[in-house]
Amino acid sequence: MAEQDQSPVFQLQRMYLKDLSLEQPNSPQILLEQAQPQVDIQLGMAAEAIAEGVFEASVTATVTTKVGDRTMFLIEAKQAGIFEIRNFPEDQVQAILGVVCPQTIYPYLRAIVSDVCTRAGFPPILLAEVNFQAMFEAQQQAQAGNGAN
Repeated sequence: MAEQDQSPVFQLQRMYLKDLSLEQPNSPQILLEQAQPQVDIQLGMAAEAIAEGVFEASVTATVTTKVGDRTMFLIEAKQAGIFEIRNFPEDQVQAILGVVCPQTIYPYLRAIVSDVCTRAGFPPILLAEVNFQAMFEAQQQAQAGNGAN
């Protein structure tokens, strides 16, 4: 029985929308604008331990759409999940939190952002696919570089 207790465990316990905000500060006047809006999309990831072997991982998208210097709309959405991760080496736990968990969460975040745009009366914004492995490796290299200085 003790052998089974040491086998690696990775499972999603719960997925949820942690935060959602929509702002249209210049409506309705800006809706009459004919100019093509500029869209800026920022993504963020976070993870933290919430109990022994249990972690919350989240992905945040901030979508800012402007016409000139005026904001057409701003969406901030944070999708999160609670994951059980046990009996993995620490470096693998960090990779799971930095790659696998965000990959699991991100499709839900993409759908939410698209849906909120549509419900707000705008064409949907489709967030691009993200290579979380590359993002994680770049983050690890940046941290290693900062530690060397």
